[in-house]
Amino acid sequence: MSATANRELAAQAAASVRHPLTLTLLTLTFTTGLIDATSYLGLGHVFTANMTGNVVLLGFGIAGTPGLPVISPIVSMVSFLVGAGLGGFLGTKIERLHPVHLGVALIIEVLLVAAAGAVAAILPIHANRLSGDVIVALLAFAMGVRNATVRRVAVPDLTTTVLTLTMTGLAADARLVGNSGTGTLRRVAAISAMLIGAVAGALLVKSSLTLPLAAAAALALVTAVGYGRWQRGLQPRPEPARRDPQPPQPG
Repeated sequence: MSATANRELAAQAAASVRHPLTLTLLTLTFTTGLIDATSYLGLGHVFTANMTGNVVLLGFGIAGTPGLPVISPIVSMVSFLVGAGLGGFLGTKIERLHPVHLGVALIIEVLLVAAAGAVAAILPIHANRLSGDVIVALLAFAMGVRNATVRRVAVPDLTTTVLTLTMTGLAADARLVGNSGTGTLRRVAAISAMLIGAVAGALLVKSSLTLPLAAAAALALVTAVGYGRWQRGLQPRPEPARRDPQPPQPG
């Protein structure tokens, strides 16, 4: 897919929350709520998708604030950077094949989140210890791959992991302050998706760490399959080869 075609796709997705790419990114935004609820509430006050929060929490931990770790945020940030590097590498290799690029990134995410869920199901997990940091590393790596990929997709307000600019745009472009209100529905949908995902994750993590991670992996898989099928439906089908009429055979 050319850069122009990629921009056109992003513009189409930005224009309607019912566009398949928009629905894909909103679903991933929901899973961010699940994943960060798991890491923050179940793995000792560390984020695996929201790196801004990790930087702040790391600062608090370095300052000696009780109950806030230092090692786990560093593990998360380093893993996220490595994952983002892989996502960027994939972008340079297969960026023009947009559905393939996004599909590969989502399959990597599915495998890593599922692996984190399996570790949580098999081993006793302790926050801010090696067992917990293994899950943190797996999740942060997955979120890094996704973030680098979504950055190339470049649908406005749908980064899937952070909402600061989305909320800024919602307020700054509102009709209440004299602007057009363009993008309000998309922004509200993104904020709502992460909020609902966080609520769901917080409820599920009360039972186990595995449940929200299994749900996040399953949703990413369904999203990858569904978006891939939609993209394949857009591809023009080759016309059947025409056969030249056979001349009549002599009797």
